[in-house]
Amino acid sequence: YAHLAAGLTVGLSSLAAGLAIGIIGDAGVRANAQQPKLFVGMILILIFAEALGLYGLIVGLVVASSADAKGRGLCSSWEV
Repeated sequence: YAHLAAGLTVGLSSLAAGLAIGIIGDAGVRANAQQPKLFVGMILILIFAEALGLYGLIVGLVVASSADAKGRGLCSSWEV
């Protein structure tokens, strides 16, 4: 189940990062139209939102890489 967990970790963290970037981007563009000095703050928040996806990718890689050694010997043949 470690590969499933790794896939879900990467997928859900990327989904959360994409959702956050979409919401922040929409609100940031509207706010930037009213006050141009908010641009730098918007970019910083977008960078932190993108970090969610990167952290999920790193955790998924760690989980998937540790699953290979633990999965050996689980599938055995029915022959006795």
